[in-house]
Amino acid sequence: MMALEMILRKREAVGKDDAGGGTLGLTAVNRGKPEREYEMVLKKTLQSICLLNVHPNTTTSIVIQSGTGLFHPHPVEQVDVELSINGIKPTSDHYLIFATYFSVVGLLILGDHRQLFQMVPEHVKKTWNEWALQGLVFISVASQILLFLLGNLRKYNPRTRIRITLWCSYLLANAVASAALGVITRTSLDVCNEKNSRSSSEDQKLNTSELMSFWAPFFLLHLGGPDTITAYSLEDNELWLRHLVELAFQSGVALYILLLSWPGCSRLPLLSIAVYIAGFIKCYERVQALRLANTEHLRDSMLGSPDPGPNYPKIVEEYELKTSQGFVVDIEEVRDAVLPANEHSYPEGRGAVISEVYYQFQTFKRLFLDLILTFEDRDNSRSYFRHLNSEKAFAAVEIELGFAYDLFYTKANVVYTFYGLVLRFMSVVLVVAILVGFGFLCEINHYRPIDIAITYILITTTILMEIVAVITMLRSDWTDHWTLSQHKKTRDFFVFSFLKNPTKLRWSNTIAQLDLISLALEEKPARFPKAENFFGVDKYRVKHRYKTYSKVSENLKALIYAQFHKFMDCTSDPKALCSHKGSFSLRKNECDELLWSITEVEFDQSVLIWHVATALCYYSDLDDKDLDNLADGRIESKNISDYLLHLLMTYPNMLPIGIGMIRCRDTCAEATRFFREKGIIGKAEACRKLLEVDCMKLSPGQVRGDRSKSVLFYGCRVALTLREMERKRMWRVVSQVWVEILAYAATHCRGVHHQQQLRKGGEFLSHVWLLMAHLGITEQFQVYQGHARARFNVS
Repeated sequence: MMALEMILRKREAVGKDDAGGGTLGLTAVNRGKPEREYEMVLKKTLQSICLLNVHPNTTTSIVIQSGTGLFHPHPVEQVDVELSINGIKPTSDHYLIFATYFSVVGLLILGDHRQLFQMVPEHVKKTWNEWALQGLVFISVASQILLFLLGNLRKYNPRTRIRITLWCSYLLANAVASAALGVITRTSLDVCNEKNSRSSSEDQKLNTSELMSFWAPFFLLHLGGPDTITAYSLEDNELWLRHLVELAFQSGVALYILLLSWPGCSRLPLLSIAVYIAGFIKCYERVQALRLANTEHLRDSMLGSPDPGPNYPKIVEEYELKTSQGFVVDIEEVRDAVLPANEHSYPEGRGAVISEVYYQFQTFKRLFLDLILTFEDRDNSRSYFRHLNSEKAFAAVEIELGFAYDLFYTKANVVYTFYGLVLRFMSVVLVVAILVGFGFLCEINHYRPIDIAITYILITTTILMEIVAVITMLRSDWTDHWTLSQHKKTRDFFVFSFLKNPTKLRWSNTIAQLDLISLALEEKPARFPKAENFFGVDKYRVKHRYKTYSKVSENLKALIYAQFHKFMDCTSDPKALCSHKGSFSLRKNECDELLWSITEVEFDQSVLIWHVATALCYYSDLDDKDLDNLADGRIESKNISDYLLHLLMTYPNMLPIGIGMIRCRDTCAEATRFFREKGIIGKAEACRKLLEVDCMKLSPGQVRGDRSKSVLFYGCRVALTLREMERKRMWRVVSQVWVEILAYAATHCRGVHHQQQLRKGGEFLSHVWLLMAHLGITEQFQVYQGHARARFNVS
């Protein structure tokens, strides 16, 4: 810009040209020495801003955009650039504004991005070249700390902000480590090329480069990642081969940097070998964990050897031989003897419980892959869970789902083995040796203080994370199982109390709540509606604004567990509950007039109808003075109702296939219109107004038809029928129907969806699903008996 301003001022000194009025003219003709100097400066400046195309042995030309929008080359010696700027006689400032705009446009159009980079000030480029790697080191260390903390936190925290932060850190960690290795490679190559011709003033640069080469294996450690997270989602496990190729390439780059720095002027290259080995171990653990959690590998490891069954052709051949010889052959079917189920007694002690649950998990983890179980698996599980009350049964399921989370998303399947422990011991010893070696064997006075500080940050954070990782290992459920099953020991041999009696959260123990009445009343309007509409996140934000969390109470667990046991006592086939979605409870309580809301509609429609009915009954009872004496099940019914609506709106893939999103949207729209017309604000008033509508005589479908999928007044019909009952009986019926609907939803959700929800704090639906499987209430028990064998009675 300084050169361009010099041209403009030079041009004014030469004199005015022939342009008149509002037209600017620039001519480049021979007018003596000043004019020739002006032309030379003009050529260089226009060339620097990419407006000149220099052709060898031809006249230098300037690319000019004409009024038609096309670009034409004009010779410099004859050019006369006519620029009209709103009829105002231009000054040098106008030239400056136009030239700035035209230079940037020319750079973008002609595609010379190197010239565009030259517009960056020199001090900015110099600062970037000197401090880029240091900045990447800090970002990488921060990403590793966030991954370590949030990787374990997401196991029991369902908040969206946790997942977003973890996702950004997960992506940033790999990108920053790869970029840093590239920067170090470039610096090492530059220094390697200058080694033979360097001067004494470049020794500091050489030392800095050697220290940067020492940093490279630490980025390999970062690529290996912490123990608490190997896969952000299940898709990472499926793409384990891609991760293998990426980590193998980055390991090769780190090795190349190590070779470039060899032999070096100090002991840093020797220490780099130790760091490289530790980083390679970390990368191996990560890839191996991803491979072992891959769906194909898990399925192959669980299927076992093929079972061809009895030799049918041989039996037929023997039968035909006997009959052809004139014998009378009677065939008697003999089945394999049914082995009695293992008689379990509830184990005493924390370690014994966890060890027993681990053995159950080794069998029931097949459910996550949609594999079948046998009658022996069912009987063994029943014999264990029948001794448990609701609290202990759900606690056992929590431990089991904790093992599942560790299997799918962490390094537990690799670390908690003999070879894994050996590798972990090696990596810890190597990292500690690196700290000692750098502090006592290296002459740190040859390096810049800031680089020494960064090196210590890299080493100390690595050591601290390894120490915390070891403590986390010792506090985990895997350690309880390993010490008890392998060495018959408990935690009593630990010295520290936080290792003897560790307390930890295994899941969020909360269920998300979404209330349709609150949504229709628009109780929480958007703070920045225009911004949300502009970025297209308004519909996404609506669900999160109205979403709340409720703690899973012991009363809710007891209600569900008791109903499962009652159902098992009433029928010889517990699997029948999988086909009911509320009809069993209605028939049992002689509520045949409500069967239409279950049997004659789809599942998502039934959920919405009973959600509206439950909300109307719940908020109408708020004015009851004897509210505390109402029957148990009122709060629990509302919690299940709001939870299933949340699943219907947020995770519809976890429920049976339907058009629940459309029905929910239409129902909310009809309710919003009704409340606006009535000028309603509060929930209690809204429910009273809805119940005042007499919808028993005329069906809503007769009036509205089938175009709108709203079920608002179908829910009102159910609520009016329920409110004719005595309050305790009403809430008993409602709670039993909701437990049955919850069980139906749990058994019809595929295992892969339960896997996916483990990384989001866990879903209560997954706990109900696994508990039902342990009680034998699932359709995946499809092997009821052993082989049938034919025995010939020959006479």
